[in-house]
Amino acid sequence: MAKIADKVFSIINPIVIDMGYELLGIEYVASGKHSVLRIYIDCEKGIRVNDCETVSRQVSSIMDVEDPISEQYNLEVSSPGIERPLFMIAHYQRFLGHNVRLRTYRPIDGKRNFTGCIGSVGETSNTIELVTELGPVTLDIGLIEKANLVAHF
Repeated sequence: MAKIADKVFSIINPIVIDMGYELLGIEYVASGKHSVLRIYIDCEKGIRVNDCETVSRQVSSIMDVEDPISEQYNLEVSSPGIERPLFMIAHYQRFLGHNVRLRTYRPIDGKRNFTGCIGSVGETSNTIELVTELGPVTLDIGLIEKANLVAHF
């Protein structure tokens, strides 16, 4: 699924940027006729429903022309929300010191789910150090299936 998300990202990122938004990332969840292509956008002034609608119309037109996904899917355009997803190394750097919840593609020391504070980010090694209750864990960004900030109220 990551290959589809990467392909879609490369197609729509220039358009989203030209519209004045940042394309944070893409999730593609394959589920037959109920598949979902979820696009997360952001900008300095925040995201409103109108922004999502505008980007959705533009992206939908581009996706119809480029047709990178052969199956049926529903397109969703969303703000990152309070428990913002993290997709790239730059996102982890931006939220250094914040708590995250993440899941890896495969078990690391018998675990796939981790919660902790981003202690450091290794740009050249493409890793993060997550400080957990059990101590620090170093994770390769490529092994992270899903990561979100943990909201504190």
